[in-house]
Amino acid sequence: MSIDALRDLMPSYAKDISLNLSSLANETLLNDQQKWGTFLACAHAVGSAPVIRATEALVADKLSPEAADAARAAAAIMGMNNIYYRALHLMKNSEYQTLPARLRMNIIANPGVEKLDFELWSAAVSAINGCGACLDAHEGELKKHGVANTQVQAALRIASVINAASRVASAEAARA
Repeated sequence: MSIDALRDLMPSYAKDISLNLSSLANETLLNDQQKWGTFLACAHAVGSAPVIRATEALVADKLSPEAADAARAAAAIMGMNNIYYRALHLMKNSEYQTLPARLRMNIIANPGVEKLDFELWSAAVSAINGCGACLDAHEGELKKHGVANTQVQAALRIASVINAASRVASAEAARA
């Protein structure tokens, strides 16, 4: 499957989003697993059914089953962590930050793919979910692994475009 299925979800008023999808599909700053895993993790993070279906089809022959599951897992665990850690960051009472989270997060330690890839996907999902604390934490881990700013930016660009495409697709479905 090509990027065209995702692009076909975009009406004429979202031409920029469609063009950005094409550009990002040809992105070379990330390896294929990083790029397509970011697409998949972000689609799952936003949760738009048409975009998830199109993205799942798009990456089916580009990601191993283990990598696809890890990308989905990044969306799932960040769906929890981003809410929790964003709340701690926003609350004035800093005592909450001293308490143990007492939430299971085993997938982070053993995601089933390279830790660097999982961190990249987690950072992209954290951008979608608006958690600055998690963005800083994941970006810090990426820096420890020598990931360039341009590579982090590429993942953030994918996150922003998949987020926009998902919003457009959901809005169009509501109009139907």
